[in-house]
Amino acid sequence: MTAALPLRLARATVFAVVCLGLSVAAHRLGGGSVSAPAAAGALLLAFGAATAASGRERPMTVIFPLLAAVQVVLHVLFSFDHAPMVHSVTGHMHMSGQAPGTGMLVAHAWVAGLSALWLARGEAALWGMLRRLAVRSRLVLLAYLQPAHKPVVAVAAPEPDRLRSVLLATAAPRRGPPYAQVPFFSG
Repeated sequence: MTAALPLRLARATVFAVVCLGLSVAAHRLGGGSVSAPAAAGALLLAFGAATAASGRERPMTVIFPLLAAVQVVLHVLFSFDHAPMVHSVTGHMHMSGQAPGTGMLVAHAWVAGLSALWLARGEAALWGMLRRLAVRSRLVLLAYLQPAHKPVVAVAAPEPDRLRSVLLATAAPRRGPPYAQVPFFSG
């Protein structure tokens, strides 16, 4: 089952906005700053990656590497955005703050894994709901297209044999309480 363009664009938009919000918040929490052009570039990057991957249901094995790659690119983009140019002793220019430390790598890996798990579960729920919706829509459509009243044709079916136990085979086929003869005394 593949997604139509409006569903792909809606999913990609939601993913890009959430991805941008989380990455800007985490970057700010880590002490960095994010400019408007860097945020716009990050939004376009996340939207492009999500649009390319949103055509059909994706498993965790596809989602996790995609999220990890997007996080690496966003980290570098945000780091280049706010990293000052520093003169070295020899007078050459170099960028400071570009290489992430161990804590940053662990944080990125943890967030990528948790987000990938969350998105994989969401993917499974969304596509399961769409499959059920397609089946139920097809059933409703078939019920609507078929006539409500079909002509009834009576078919004479043979009467099934009566199944009786051995004890009931000798019983009289009467209903009601047993008839008892009561002697009348006159006198």
